[in-house]
Amino acid sequence: QVQLVESGGGLVQAGGSLRLSCAASGRTFSRYFMAWFRQAPGKEREFVTAISSSGGITHYADSVKGRFTISRDNAKNTVYLQMNSLKPEDTASYYCAADTRPPVLRVEIRDLNFYTYWGQGTQVTVSS
Repeated sequence: QVQLVESGGGLVQAGGSLRLSCAASGRTFSRYFMAWFRQAPGKEREFVTAISSSGGITHYADSVKGRFTISRDNAKNTVYLQMNSLKPEDTASYYCAADTRPPVLRVEIRDLNFYTYWGQGTQVTVSS
């Protein structure tokens, strides 16, 4: 099965940057559809961004568009989330998610129930 390990979270001031990493196990990582979600205390887990297996197609929530960038290095079995211009509202636990198959419907991309595998989460705190 797929194991996901996240790292890179921390405390930053508003306007700062962080880069999160998600290391995945498995020989077929290059086939995985990957995503990042986040969850603040008392709130629902929400979609942040996703990337196709080849890295050629990406999707972003409107709230992070222009500030966050998702990328992947299939040779390293790793997906990254570069977060710039961070805001206090970005404070949340960030989760890496994966599925071994690509989504068929567009709505599946943003649906947390689509993803089979999840990381443990890494905390991002942005101070004002």
